[in-house]
Amino acid sequence: MRIRKNAVITAVGGYVPDTILSNHDLEKMVDTNSEWIVARTGIKERRIVNDPNIATSDMATYALKRLMEDGNVDPDEIDCVIVSTSTPDYVMVSTGSMVCEKAGLKNAWGIDTNAACSGFLYALTLGSSMIESGRCKKVVVIGADKNSSIINYTDRNTCILFGDGAGAVLLEQTEEPVGLMDSYFRTDGTGKENLIVTAGGSKHPASQQTLDDKLHYVRQDGRVVFKAAIQGMTDTCNKVLKSNDLESSQINFLIPHQANLRIIQSVGDYLGLSEDQVKVNIDRYGNTTAATIPLCLWDFKDDFKYGDKMILTAFGAGFSWGATYLKWGNLRNKQSN
Repeated sequence: MRIRKNAVITAVGGYVPDTILSNHDLEKMVDTNSEWIVARTGIKERRIVNDPNIATSDMATYALKRLMEDGNVDPDEIDCVIVSTSTPDYVMVSTGSMVCEKAGLKNAWGIDTNAACSGFLYALTLGSSMIESGRCKKVVVIGADKNSSIINYTDRNTCILFGDGAGAVLLEQTEEPVGLMDSYFRTDGTGKENLIVTAGGSKHPASQQTLDDKLHYVRQDGRVVFKAAIQGMTDTCNKVLKSNDLESSQINFLIPHQANLRIIQSVGDYLGLSEDQVKVNIDRYGNTTAATIPLCLWDFKDDFKYGDKMILTAFGAGFSWGATYLKWGNLRNKQSN
C-alpha cells in the first residue's frame, strides 16, 4: 500500500511594521471618518512602513528570521524560498533572491510569484508540490507586500484598505495524515481592470505621463470586487469540501484573506462557522494582500491543534481566487518544548 506523503506546515513567522496608521489619522488626510471605515470594512488601523530604506524583501526576511528562531530551523537546511508579492523590490531581480541573501541562506534558491491577494495560496501549492515530489526537503513560502508603496493617500477608496506586512511558513514532508490535502483555484483575466496597478510593467512602462496620471497606484472598483470575492471564495470552498467528502460542520477553522470584514463574515456564514472559528485580524492590519493568510496563521497558531481541519481561501487581482484544505500538524517549537 502506497503511503501518501504530504507537505505539512512545521513553523510560522510574521512581521508587521511598528508604525500604526489609524482611521483617525486618515480622517486628517482624506474625506472619510472612522465610523464609516469600520462599518464598511472592519478596519480600525493598519501598519505602515515608515522607513524608506525598508522594502518588501526586508519585511519578508524579518518574518523568515522569526520563523527560523521560533522553529529552531537551520538556515543551511532550507532548499527553496518562494515569495508571493505584488510589490517586489525590483522589476528585475527577484525578491526571493534578496531574501535568501538577507537571511543568510547559503543552500537555497529563491523565486517570486504574483497572484496579488491570492498569491500566498498559489505559492503554498507550488511549495507543497516540491515537497510531495521529494525534490525539496524544506521549502519556505512567504507572503509579503509593502502596499504603502503603491497606494495613493489622496484616494479615499483605496488608502483606507491596505497595510504592510509579511508572513512565512515552512513546509516539510510527512507521512502522517496532516498537511496540505487539496486545493482548487480559478482565474478570470476579464476582471483585471477592476483591481489593477496600470503602469510600471511592459504594457505601460514608467514615464513622466504615467507619473502625472498617477497610474502607479492601485485602482479598484470596490463594488465589483466585493461581489466577485464573495462568489468566488464561497464557490471554491464548496468545491474543496465536496471533492474531499467533507461537510462544513467538520471544519474547525476558516482562514480567509483579510480584504473586508463583510466578505469574511459572508463566507463564514455560508460555511455555518461560529465567530471563533473564523480567524480575523483585518481590524489591526488592514489588507496586507499576499501576507494576510500567513499573518493569520502566525497570529492564531496557538489556537490550532494537531489534526484541525482548515479551509484557507482568498480572492485577488487577476481576478484570481481559490481555496485550500489543510490539516494542521505540530509546529517545531511545540515539539521541542
